[in-house]
Amino acid sequence: MYLGIDLGTSAVKAVLVDDDQQAIGQASMPLTVSRPRPLWSEQDPEDWWSATAAALAELRGSYARELAAVRAIGLSGQMHGATLLDSGDRVLRAAILWNDGRSGAECAELERRAPQSRAITGNLAMPGFTAPKLLWVAAHEPEVFRRVARVLLPKDYLGCGSPVNTHPTCRMPQVRCGSMWRAVRGRAKCSARRR
Repeated sequence: MYLGIDLGTSAVKAVLVDDDQQAIGQASMPLTVSRPRPLWSEQDPEDWWSATAAALAELRGSYARELAAVRAIGLSGQMHGATLLDSGDRVLRAAILWNDGRSGAECAELERRAPQSRAITGNLAMPGFTAPKLLWVAAHEPEVFRRVARVLLPKDYLGCGSPVNTHPTCRMPQVRCGSMWRAVRGRAKCSARRR
């Protein structure tokens, strides 16, 4: 048996799959998006964990034997969000999601500072990407930015940064293609990278 978990913007979905790749059971728990100001889109990472636990509890209610036989877990999820953690892996603020648009000025600043960024990353600097979000936090929430020790994408927080899985041996590939942190040419290809 295998368990797939997808952390979407609107819900966490979980599915049990057997060795023949047949779906045995599935569950979905809704999530809400906070929009405290125009262009802002945030979620509390604790809500991701609570929704995941609820989806697994629903599966356990009907498929306890199958869930106990799970041999591997696969994670997928929303991209480009910024989940900011301190040195103790505590969340510093609500995660800024992929569809947040507040960092337009920071995108312009990023391209001003690094005019070659488009050629290096293969992307325009856009508010949806992670790097401009960090520039926004640095400019508007410097007290938070000073405490940032780790930045995880939402699914990576669910996989390795959540309250139940902060063991130092946890290794979750982090896709950085849309973060504006990786080169796409030469030896440093845009790909999943282990921390």
